[in-house]
Amino acid sequence: MEFWTILLIVGIIAVIFVVLYNRLVALRQSRENAFSDIDVQLKQRYNLVPQLVESVKGYASHEKEIFENVTQARAQVGAAKGATGERVAAENVLGGALMGLLAVAEDYPDLKADQNFQKLMSELSDLENKIAAARRFFNNATSEYNTAIEQFPAVLIANMLGFGKKDFFELDEAQADTVREAPEVKF
Repeated sequence: MEFWTILLIVGIIAVIFVVLYNRLVALRQSRENAFSDIDVQLKQRYNLVPQLVESVKGYASHEKEIFENVTQARAQVGAAKGATGERVAAENVLGGALMGLLAVAEDYPDLKADQNFQKLMSELSDLENKIAAARRFFNNATSEYNTAIEQFPAVLIANMLGFGKKDFFELDEAQADTVREAPEVKF
């Protein structure tokens, strides 16, 4: 009788272990899938940037620094890969550079009336909204994952099996201050 009791307890522990492990794997996959959704939107924005720059460049040829900042930020994004802090930082720099570009565009009424520019702006606005939604979903998946690996009894096996805490997709403080302020345009 004692043998069967021990066997039952070991079996229950094994089932709990498998269920916890599978839940952690599913949450990790959900987080990675959420980043893939962000990545798709960011790549579309990355491909839209040269068109937007060329559109504005024709009207604002003396704003060389703005164009250089956007081009440099886009190059940083191209060099950064995966869901790393470097990639997040590069995407945030590109977002800030685009805001500077759009601030310059506001000073050119003919540009704002141009159909190509309006179409690009509409696409960019739509992409930015999709990126924001994808970031929220990613951060929610990250929060769920981080919470799960810290809850009992999963915390007992999470670190042992390589499930570590993951970072959110967010602005660092220096970039957040820059993005919150209206860009200054000088002529």
